[in-house]
Amino acid sequence: MLYLSGLGSAGFLGPDEPRYASIGREMTQSGDWVTPRLNGSPWFEKPPLLYWTTAAANRLGLRDEWAARLPVALISLAFLSFFYWMLRREFSASVGLSAAAILAGSAGWLAASFAAIPDLPMSAALAGAMLIALFDSRRPMSWLGGALLGAAVLAKGFVPAALFTPVWFVARGKRTVLIAGAFFVAAPWYLLCFWRNGSAFWNDFFWRQHVSRLLSAEALQHGQPFWYYIPILLAGLFPWTPLAALLARGKIYQDPRLRFLALWMAAALAFFSLVPNKLPFYVLPLLPVLAIVLGAALEGTRALEWPLAASVLTMTLLPSIAHWLPEAFLAGATRAHWAFYGRGLIAAIFSGVVWGLARRGQRRRAIFASAMLAALGGGYLKLTAPPLLDQRDSVREFWTMHGAKAGETCMDSASVSRAAQYGLNYYAGREVPDCSAAPAAELRIRGGSEGLLLERR
Repeated sequence: MLYLSGLGSAGFLGPDEPRYASIGREMTQSGDWVTPRLNGSPWFEKPPLLYWTTAAANRLGLRDEWAARLPVALISLAFLSFFYWMLRREFSASVGLSAAAILAGSAGWLAASFAAIPDLPMSAALAGAMLIALFDSRRPMSWLGGALLGAAVLAKGFVPAALFTPVWFVARGKRTVLIAGAFFVAAPWYLLCFWRNGSAFWNDFFWRQHVSRLLSAEALQHGQPFWYYIPILLAGLFPWTPLAALLARGKIYQDPRLRFLALWMAAALAFFSLVPNKLPFYVLPLLPVLAIVLGAALEGTRALEWPLAASVLTMTLLPSIAHWLPEAFLAGATRAHWAFYGRGLIAAIFSGVVWGLARRGQRRRAIFASAMLAALGGGYLKLTAPPLLDQRDSVREFWTMHGAKAGETCMDSASVSRAAQYGLNYYAGREVPDCSAAPAAELRIRGGSEGLLLERR
């Protein structure tokens, strides 16, 4: 219910969602599932997995936000089930429950499961491939692991292959099958797209989107300081952020499996931190691994009441976050106004209940209660934040009000934000021209301090 509800409660947000949804819709209309196109022109920023899921959903009759977001939410749910099943087999039912509850209830994973962007499909496929390579020696499962790695490469290029590299050192006896499975799934599209588009595909997709992103932040304007991902990871873990203190317990690293996962996580974090281009969802692949380590750490913690009660207590901030989020999305986290809303203090009562359950030795009930409260907190955010985001940060409502009667319109590209331009193009079903190129247009869309404005020229 948490993951499948409210997928259309906000229009497309930011520049990426409407752009990727437009490409998926164009695939459906053109019938060309090899060359991604935006407004009729080839677009090689990302591989096609997300576009394929959106196009397939359009073919099945879904439209707009549901067509783009529902496949991502279903991928997330399928992975969470697989995640629990694998950890229950490898560790215990308790570790599986704890790790799955931490991941499913974390703000970062839940938010990515709501967004029509490729980070969640890539992270789920990569984590699935890692779990199989590390914890399952059966040959059919190794083929599945390779196929999942190939799916990750089809979701977001060669970065997941780089992140998978440390796993090769411990995946003895499976390497050939993993490589073959990944090649079988991913290679056909890359070869066919290169055959159809030649160097234009390779120059844009590889040199600009991979090499340039690794070397310089100037072209894509996503530069951030080295330490950027530390607060991002802690925020993405919310409301389980207090559990991060358990990482300091040296005892959990006596298990070689957990030690490897912790080292992988540290190496991946260092890799992303060194890359000059940084966006919040880039570190999403770290969350499943972090959830495993924290779930195992909870299993070995005697004083379970303190970390669990502290996690529930952080939910006193939920009303404040719900009102802060729309402004933060538009203006940036540090520029958004923050105000504390006292009604969130009810979480303190539930924190005491969880503390009491754990104190009396009812560990599983305490973890289950914490998971349910985290789910309710996520449900509260999905009920309150998306409608506010829809009003402030999406152009859907603007186009619904003005698009039908706008007739021939143009936009003032200098004043309309990049995100709004992609959104207008999506909801208009065509590329809205710049006013300098459309002298006959009767109406003009321009940006202002209060949002978009429609005026007669």
